[in-house]
Amino acid sequence: MGYEVPGARPARRPRRMRGVLSLAAAGLFVCCVGAAGLGAWNYQQVRQSSGGARDAAEAFLRDVTSGDAAGAYDKLCGDTRERWSRDDFVQRLSVPPTINRYAIDDVAVATDRGQVRGTVTARLTRRSGAVDVREMPMVKDGDRWQVCGDPF
Repeated sequence: MGYEVPGARPARRPRRMRGVLSLAAAGLFVCCVGAAGLGAWNYQQVRQSSGGARDAAEAFLRDVTSGDAAGAYDKLCGDTRERWSRDDFVQRLSVPPTINRYAIDDVAVATDRGQVRGTVTARLTRRSGAVDVREMPMVKDGDRWQVCGDPF
């Protein structure tokens, strides 16, 4: 028989490990929720942007097919405007084979180092009947999408 001190409790095992594991699990949970939220936000931004890129490409091609070269030129990004003067662009649009119809087949949008960029794939039908498939690079400048690169 062992000797017991009256009123003494049996020794409790330390619960330090349980506390550390609980704290680690809570931290992991917060990180997972944050990553999921950030992923959902990024997905939503890209999804909303694809509609804007399509609308901007549609407006550009509408101006091109209607013969509004000045309107189409205004929808080009700054880099492209540096390569094409307004007069050169207007002249290029008037030279056969001119575009009389278009159809947008695909829109792809992604972020690259914080810059939202996109590519719009369109079928351009020339007056001669020839059909070209073109990829038009798009850049988002503030709230406005612009065609960047050689659209022809």
